Amino acid sequence: MIEILESGPFNTVQDLGRPGYRDIGVSASGAMDPLAVRIGNILVGNDENAAAIEVQTFPFSLRFERRTVFAVTGADGSPHLDGSELISWCAYIANAGQVLQLQQPPRLARSYISLGGGLDIAPVMGSRSTSLRGGFGGNAGRPLAKGDRIAVGEDLEIAMLPASGLAVVEPAAALCDVFPAPVDGVLPIRALPAGEHDLFTGDGEAFWSQTWRISSRSDRTGYRLSGEPIKPTASIEMRSHGVVPGVIQVPPGGEPIVQMSDANTAGGYPKIAGVIECDLWRLGQARIGARLKFVRSTHAEARAVEQAVARYVDDVRQTSRMVKRALKAMA
Repeated sequence: MIEILESGPFNTVQDLGRPGYRDIGVSASGAMDPLAVRIGNILVGNDENAAAIEVQTFPFSLRFERRTVFAVTGADGSPHLDGSELISWCAYIANAGQVLQLQQPPRLARSYISLGGGLDIAPVMGSRSTSLRGGFGGNAGRPLAKGDRIAVGEDLEIAMLPASGLAVVEPAAALCDVFPAPVDGVLPIRALPAGEHDLFTGDGEAFWSQTWRISSRSDRTGYRLSGEPIKPTASIEMRSHGVVPGVIQVPPGGEPIVQMSDANTAGGYPKIAGVIECDLWRLGQARIGARLKFVRSTHAEARAVEQAVARYVDDVRQTSRMVKRALKAMA
């Protein structure tokens, strides 16, 4: 069991989402940085889809009510356990009564706390993710608040962890050859032209060439971008059609909207592009006010990035298992 001691709005329980229900109007939800959740769960010995805590408003703190393995991944929220500084992307053991604290990260947007055994919450439609708009899943469909107590599942691997913790190289560093670093503070996000791209002609090129800023009207449903408006060559009347995370729509005002984890299930705005899936975690870590530029990608590049991420995750998984097997053999 854990108890939430301090939390701001919009901190929720998330796993990798609830796919398969968009046809009945239920968005997938899930972590804005699914790669951080996967790695955190591997570190603590969980299934990669186990529920974690997504923290996007700080400070945040919780108390452990029993001995628990945990890891903080995603944004570096300067984690401290009973005042002792820890590092992110590392699994540790907390004893009963100890307090974990996170502070505002200097750069990225969201930290994730994975707990050995996972958060013991009843799945809704196959997922423990919180749907704030739907009011279901996770912590009774609402953000975490001070005083909430959440059960943690049984952890069978708590004894198989080095005393100093088990750390990995974070994705941004391990995959620096496939994830370009920001240039002059501008985050490159790869995307593919979408169905209505050619209806924008000259403004379509302006979409790719200019720098966009994530506006304050952004949330888990979608990122609204501020910049020079782009418009199609003629007015477009479209029926609503299915949309998924990563789809970039252009409303009448001309400033694009990128659908995110709580993406609408349908929409009628023209689609100019779609972010490649493996870049969505980087976009999910971009803060309000961050600047970004879309880079035209290819299907071949998207597959290559996906394969590089898969190799990284597999390497983390195999290394974690090897270390734990060695510790078990020495016990």
